[in-house]
Amino acid sequence: MAEHDNGVESDGERKAAAATHNLGSLLATDRRDFLLRNNGDQVKISELDGKAVGIYFSASWCGPCQRFTPKLVETYNELSSRCCKFEIVFISADEDKESFTDYFSEMPWLAIPFEDSDVRDNLNDLFDVGGIPHLVVLDADGKVLTSEVVQIVNDYGPEAYPFTSERIQKLKEDEQAAKQNQTIQSLLVTSSRDYVISKDNHKVPVSNLEGKIVGIYFMISSFTSGDDFTKLLVEMYQKLKENGENFEVVQINLDDDESSYDQGFEDMPWLAIPLKDDICHKLVRYFELETIPTLVIIGSDGKTVHSNVTELIEEHGIEAYPFSTEKLKEIAEKEKTKMESQTLLSLLVSGEQDYVIGKDGVKVPVSELVGKHILLYFSAQWCPPCRAFLPKLIEVYHKIKEKDSAFELIFVSSDQDESSFNDFYTEMPWLALPFGDERKKLLSRTFKIYGIPSLVAISPTGKTITTEARDLVWAHGAAAYPFTKERIQEIELEVEETAKGWPEKLKHELHEEHELVKSRRKSYICDRCNDEGNDWSFYCNSCDFDLHPKCALEHDTEITNTGDGGDSVKEGYICDGEVCYKV
Repeated sequence: MAEHDNGVESDGERKAAAATHNLGSLLATDRRDFLLRNNGDQVKISELDGKAVGIYFSASWCGPCQRFTPKLVETYNELSSRCCKFEIVFISADEDKESFTDYFSEMPWLAIPFEDSDVRDNLNDLFDVGGIPHLVVLDADGKVLTSEVVQIVNDYGPEAYPFTSERIQKLKEDEQAAKQNQTIQSLLVTSSRDYVISKDNHKVPVSNLEGKIVGIYFMISSFTSGDDFTKLLVEMYQKLKENGENFEVVQINLDDDESSYDQGFEDMPWLAIPLKDDICHKLVRYFELETIPTLVIIGSDGKTVHSNVTELIEEHGIEAYPFSTEKLKEIAEKEKTKMESQTLLSLLVSGEQDYVIGKDGVKVPVSELVGKHILLYFSAQWCPPCRAFLPKLIEVYHKIKEKDSAFELIFVSSDQDESSFNDFYTEMPWLALPFGDERKKLLSRTFKIYGIPSLVAISPTGKTITTEARDLVWAHGAAAYPFTKERIQEIELEVEETAKGWPEKLKHELHEEHELVKSRRKSYICDRCNDEGNDWSFYCNSCDFDLHPKCALEHDTEITNTGDGGDSVKEGYICDGEVCYKV
């Protein structure tokens, strides 16, 4: 069973939702008409009559369940204190009774006895539970209100009760109204708290922030890849304070435990929301958070100025303050001027760092590379897609060098230690920035490198040709050189020309289930010869089946030409098989 519920209803869930269920029939057996509490007490199923009931599918071995259950306990206890007619029944996916008992001991609600595996299995099937945690709410008449309650509880907690579509719609409308009338008070104050805290644990009224520019800083202290940005932000914050600017930062630490929270706040000069405050996850949803770290800027009028200025601060530091529309236009004009005046020397020379290194460690002056076509290769040994891409790039490099000596490639490493850098670089026939060179950060910011491997093509004049040269190398090899728009347009015409006269659809003995459709494919592995292919494939979208044109069009293939074209039926990184991206 999957470890999470993606919130998308399947056909089975829709059928279950359309029915009205009798709780006695669902939860009881011929031998049992009761449910259990964690102290062993038996509660008659008939006592659920007239109540809304949440059926909670969960397990102790499931990490997302362990994170969600405390939130559900909090919501349940709050609703119980309000005397709401609501109960929860736990359906365990644990594999042994000891695990069930330990996990159930944390829960204040009822459960199906562990021994009744048939009932638990039937409920899983009935509600088509494809992932956990999963929570289904039935109203007092036994009709399913929603099967997306995990997300609803995470978003709204007890305020979502009684979990009707009308109630959820009302909450969403209230949120929209709050955004339109947003103030610093509406953002940061709750019914139980009207203050933020300093690192010495003093309570600072939120009202003290009115009239200031406020940065709301979402971070996770255990997420070490955010350390560099935190240092930049501390430096900028202190300079702004020294300059007398009316600026403040409120940290929202999304760590789960107190020690991580304390560690992430003890050296910070600014304010914070208390640990595990209800508003933390509400603000995550409110600002539609997509990445960590994120710094949201709230203007002196309480309105949102910018949803995330981390990149601006990384590239421009204090010059980006106060992040207003006027300031961003000014920065854009400077960037445009900088790009127009870009040269290889401005890119690769920084103070005394005016060289790259060769295979034997010799220093090659950047000035000797002026007037050449340059590829900047952002890569690292720890990155599987980088290692997979390297043989292809070496082959392309040698082919380009054969036809144009005025070409060079420079390795820009993201390796974390010099040994890894050296090991990886020994496989490469080109130049490199020295390990740990500060120019790497400048180049990554300049070209907005968020994933590796990445190739940036620089013209002989020092201007940027493309930051997408990696895709061009994969698709076209050395033929893509010099990676200009004009060359790519020529290749596209050549690719289209090669497919003239080919059938739009065909059948093949290796894939008799469906017709194969002539399709443009960036990269694939042929299911007949197992060789890599690109540009064209005869492809089945339903089965993800590819054949090279040369394999598909051999004499033993039954061809049906439709003629009408038709429609084709490391910490801080995540690697998707082709690229490793920063989280």
